[in-house]
Amino acid sequence: MEEMIITKTPLRISFTGGGTDLPAFYKNGYGAVVSTAIDKYIYITVNKRFDNSIRMSYSQTEIVNHVDELKHDIARECLRMVGITGGIEITSIADIPSGTGLGSSSSFTVGLLNALYSYVGERLSSEELAKRACQIEIDVLGHPIGKQDQYAAAYGGINYFTFERNGEVRREKIIVSNNDLRNMNRKLMMFYTGVRRSADGILARQSKDTKNKMEVLTFMRDQANQMKSYLTAKGFDSEFAAMLDTAWVKKKSVTSGISNPQIDELYQKALNAGASGGKLLGAGGGGFILLYCDEQYQQAVRDALELNELDFEISNYGGRVVYFE
Repeated sequence: MEEMIITKTPLRISFTGGGTDLPAFYKNGYGAVVSTAIDKYIYITVNKRFDNSIRMSYSQTEIVNHVDELKHDIARECLRMVGITGGIEITSIADIPSGTGLGSSSSFTVGLLNALYSYVGERLSSEELAKRACQIEIDVLGHPIGKQDQYAAAYGGINYFTFERNGEVRREKIIVSNNDLRNMNRKLMMFYTGVRRSADGILARQSKDTKNKMEVLTFMRDQANQMKSYLTAKGFDSEFAAMLDTAWVKKKSVTSGISNPQIDELYQKALNAGASGGKLLGAGGGGFILLYCDEQYQQAVRDALELNELDFEISNYGGRVVYFE
């Protein structure tokens, strides 16, 4: 057993197909998503504690005598899955706060599982980490979420994921040229709307409304197929921006709470200032807005929005152990 482990797990941005990774949709056929990991991370530190208690430090600090007493539900279930009942200290640090549409809870789950299994001397594949993270969040805890975030965090890079009727997830890495990667890093912008929210409520409504929105969600799935093919064959250009815009217009119609007048106004301001397309990230209701914007218009967009901008780049790395002793 190791004495100390630190893992580093990326957050993600989803370009299109979000919502088709929910079982209410993919059990009627299949779902598909195009997403990428970014260079913003969740760091998990796990180390041996001097006694048999558990200390868990996140936005709060818990010290308990047994795993069953932990209030942090994901951490509790990760420890149970790995078979650790005490004598451990866990700390999490995030580059970006939760509830901002970047998949942080699933990145946390993947990162913690990676740390705990490494701590007891087991190394899991990206596939196995993602699968077990889904098991904890969806099957054990019953969170009304999809499967894309766990796989994006575990694998890293730009990916096309499909969600099969039987619950299996298939991953196809999207290879883009160095020039396209540079353009993505230069032309994609992210701004924080200032609103944090829990995805669970919106996603629960979306699952409930799925049967009435099959046509829209099928379009979004098919657009993920189209985007994958376009990125592979033609690369990253203004057509990608048009796809983002279409995806956002469609997604807003899926259920209530995905957008609101404030978000719609921000998006229109960005378009008026020169952005070519974009979308709100995550389940909706707040968090970060993603924009495609040529460099000559970027300052005008910043001036128009007057929001905090997040500098980021695409990350090719999935969750990994960065320190052990």
